[in-house]
Order: sequence, then C-alpha cells, then structure tokens
Amino acid sequence: NLAEIIKVARGEEKADLLLKNGKIINVFSGEIYTTDVAIYKDMIVGLGEGYYADKEIDISNCYLSPGFMDGHIHLESSMVKISEFAKTVVPMGTTSVIIDPHEIANVLGLEGIRYMLESSKYNPLNIFMMLPSCVPASSLGTSGANLSVNDLCPLLDEKWVLGLGEMMNFLGVLNQIPEVLDKIAVCSKKCIDGHAPNLSSKDLCAYVSAQIRSDHECTTIGEAKEKLRLGMYIMLREGSVTRNLIDLLPLINP
Repeated sequence: NLAEIIKVARGEEKADLLLKNGKIINVFSGEIYTTDVAIYKDMIVGLGEGYYADKEIDISNCYLSPGFMDGHIHLESSMVKISEFAKTVVPMGTTSVIIDPHEIANVLGLEGIRYMLESSKYNPLNIFMMLPSCVPASSLGTSGANLSVNDLCPLLDEKWVLGLGEMMNFLGVLNQIPEVLDKIAVCSKKCIDGHAPNLSSKDLCAYVSAQIRSDHECTTIGEAKEKLRLGMYIMLREGSVTRNLIDLLPLINP
C-alpha cells in the first residue's frame, strides 16, 4: 500500500531489492551517474545511499536504463511468432513495442489482427497495437481483405490498441476521400501515426491538420525539420533496410 511505499522510500523499512553502484542513465536530467536503486514490489522507490534490502546486488560498471520502446514496427516481418520475437529483444533491453499489423491484415484481415492481439497477451514484452489504416495498401494489388471503418471500430476498445496506424494514403487525406476521413475521425481521441514521404508546404499542413501526429519516412534533415516545426513526432529509422539515423541526428538538440 501507499504507506509502505513511503516508508521504504524514506529508508525506514527494507526494500525488496537494492541494485548498488550502478551507472544510471537518467533520461529526465540527461545525466549518467553512479548511485544505488531501491526497488519495492514492482516499483523503483528510491535513488541514492542509505537504503537496505532483503536482496542486494552489486552492479558496478553496469548501466541501468529505462526499458527501450520501439515506437513503430511490423512485427510479422520478422517471420517468427511473437513469443520467439520476445525471447530475442527482451534480453537486449526492449520492454515494449508498438506494432502495426497491416501486413498480416493484408493477408488474413480481422482474423490476423485478432491473432496478433491474442498472442501478445502471454509474453514478457509489452505489445501495443496501432490499427492498420490502409488494408489493402493499394487497390492495384491482390489483398486478402478490405478493412473498413466499421471493421476497425470494435477493436478500438481493446486495452492494448492505441490508435490508428500509419496513414500511408496521404493522397486520400488531401483529397478528402470519405472512407479515409472516417477512419481518422473515429480515432480522433487516440493516436494517429503518419507516413508521408516528401510531403511539404501546404499539403503537409493539410495532412497535419487531420490530427496525424508522427512520421517515420524522413530521409533528409530539411524534411524532418519542416515536419517537426508543425508539431509532428519524428521517428529515426535505423533498421535492416532503411537507415536514416546519422542523417537525421542533427535534428536532436542536446
């Protein structure tokens, strides 16, 4: 309870676990420094000296970091089950991923999305989902499904669904195609991810005005800066195919 947490945080009672002499990567202050970390139940309750615990571990020369979160991934592209994916990434420090299952949805439709939701429940990895906005991705291709706004609506109440996945059909947004705008409208109180390579000027303003808040398609610092100035969150890609991290690093201010 809260009273117990406060007592442990004040050093009046023992913590469950004390990690000693670790190098803390403090993302709030932008520092790396050595200190002790007191943990009670599932909560970090204190940093600093003077704590005691039932179990103490000296982690000198080790770094302690918040868990990594991958903000956008098509997990099915790994070609392994979610449980196997978790076995690989969790030991490397990734504790959460936000998936957009539009690839499996293009093959299996709602059945594929529900499979991803269900199989995400039993893993040490936190798996959040953005609902695929463009299934099929193009009317020119052969798709196993065509997901309308009515198909997506029931899934918005799922606990792990955060919003609408990358709106690749930016031309549909700009030309006010009703079925595109309907999907955006029903997700207006949730997150809406973007996908708008090389979009700029008034067209970019129009795209952002549709409450689309992120983009992971920037390849130049100029493109990224223009989108950032309009309030978009810019994701830096450094994947197996596209790598823009070095090019876009100057966008980050210390």
